[in-house]
Order: sequence, then C-alpha cells, then structure tokens
Amino acid sequence: MIEGYAVPDFISDFWHYYIAAITAAGILFSLWLLKSQSVVKPLAPGESAELMHPVWDGDLQELNSPLPRWWMWMFYLLILFSIVYLVLFPGMGKFQGVLGWSSASQWQAEKTRVDAEFDKVFQPFANMDLMAVAADPTAKKMGEHLFLTYCSQCHGSSGQGGSGFPNLTDNQWLMGGTPDDIKRTLENGIIGEMPGGLAGDEQGAKEVANYVLALGGKQHDASLAAAGKDKFAACAGCHGEDGTGMTAAGFPNIVDDVWQYGGSEAAIIESIVKGRKGGMPAQLELLGENKLHLLAAYVWGLGGGQQPVAEPVAEMMEAPVDEMPVDEMPATVAQ
Repeated sequence: MIEGYAVPDFISDFWHYYIAAITAAGILFSLWLLKSQSVVKPLAPGESAELMHPVWDGDLQELNSPLPRWWMWMFYLLILFSIVYLVLFPGMGKFQGVLGWSSASQWQAEKTRVDAEFDKVFQPFANMDLMAVAADPTAKKMGEHLFLTYCSQCHGSSGQGGSGFPNLTDNQWLMGGTPDDIKRTLENGIIGEMPGGLAGDEQGAKEVANYVLALGGKQHDASLAAAGKDKFAACAGCHGEDGTGMTAAGFPNIVDDVWQYGGSEAAIIESIVKGRKGGMPAQLELLGENKLHLLAAYVWGLGGGQQPVAEPVAEMMEAPVDEMPVDEMPATVAQ
C-alpha cells in the first residue's frame, strides 16, 4: 500500500510489462481487425458481393458485405474509450493512471464519510465510563448490533463461543476481563500460538496429557502422569509449574475446567502433538475509538466481565513520600 492506493503485488517488473503488453496488443489487434473488415470492396457492374454461405431456409444468403458505417464507428468509439480509460485509471500492469484512482482509496473515502455520520450517534457515549455505557439501554442495543456484525462469526450471537473460540459470558479471561483489559484486547488484538511436538512422540504427549489432568485433579493414569512430569518442563515456561498460566502474558490456565480446544485426554494430546494457533485481529483501525468503546462495554456486560481493580491510593498516601518509587506516586505528588 503506497499513500493509500492499492498497488499490485508483482514479484518482478516482468509481470507489469507482460500485462501491459497483452493489453496494448489486444487494442491494436482490435483496430486492425476492425479496419480489415471495414474496407469497402468495389463491385463491377452487375457483380454481387461474395457469397459466404450456401442458400438456406429458402432464399436467405450470407454475403461478404462491409460493416454498416454507424456500426463501424461505434466500435472505433469503444476502442477510443478503452484507451482514454487506461490513461486515466489502473489497467496497464502497475500503472495507476493519471487520476490516481483506486478501489481502496474510494472505499476509504466512503468509510470516512460514513464513520463521520455514525460518530455523531456514538459520540455521546465516548467520554462515559465503560461500565456506565454497559448499563445504558440505548448503548447496549447499539453495542449488540456491533457485536453481531463484527464478533458473532467467531464468538456466536450470544457470546458463548465454541470449539477454538472463547466464551465471553463466563469469568475466565485469557487476557483479563476488566473493562480496561477488554478494551485493550479489542484495540490490539491477540496472537496466540503453541508449538507442537514439545513432548516428543505421541507416547510422550500422552504422558504429558495425563500429567496435566493430574494437575487439575481430573481422572488420569497415574503411571503415565509420573512419566510425564519431567516432560512437562517444556510447557512450564508458559503455563507455569503448577499449570495455572499467566493472565498478564496471555498464557492459559490448564488446570481449570475451561478449555478452548477441549480438555479430554484425546484433545490435550492433539494440542500437544499438533500445537495450536489462533488469535483475534486488532479492531481499533477498523472500528475507530467510538465504536470500539461501545463494543467493549457490550462485551463486558455479557455476564463475564470482571470489576476493575481499585488502585490503593489511600494506602500509598499514608506512606512517606521518600519511601515510594516515583512511578508509584499519585500524579499530584510525583509532579
């Protein structure tokens, strides 16, 4: 993308010249063909035009007659139109045309215009606390429309997700479920990946899977779990030695009952052997700040949103100023 215009992703200049040459050759061939078929062949007195097909259907004949002049000039005008079009608009390889038009720039202009109209509707909620927005019936209805448009394809219309797609209505959150966490996740998106084959062969994966089940207090094979304890060290770097993961880094808890890809022995073995790769694209550029604020409020209000963590300002103020790190001081003190 260059200055907002979509540029064909040619891997070399050869394809640019190749397409441009074919386009130009097509126009020149059309001109030659039209010209060759438009020549009026003089006929001697009493001579008829050349018969191209035997008589059929009684008395119908196909003669080699020149094109009618109006028809011929119509074709010439069409060829002229194509040349003017290729000068003004894209069509000759990666040449953008003198007007610099592109479908991407047109789409962006239309989106900007529409967003400006919608922002008039969303603006009243932009400066409201996210939890207050979630409690507003009008904002909730608008957030529902946004959710059904942009999120329901993965998370379902009710937000309960499915295999491989998180449930947004429970209190288990991979990246945190406070209003700020949800909004930050929507803004930045998520890239989640677990490499496969960390436990060696399938037998090793089965041993690690049973150790994971043992960590969560679920039914397991004790001998397999014992054999998988040492192999689990390859997983502990992300999930922790106790398997509780780390919310701040987006590492899942694997000892609870919430499993995005299934918590059975077979499903865990599949995850260990094949690995997992998922994620959610960042939404800020697509939606804009005002839409995203409403959407975050709706997601928080689906039932699983967590309360924001209160900052211990009072306790910090009781401590002597010279004992507090500058980055932990209230703004008025630090200044």
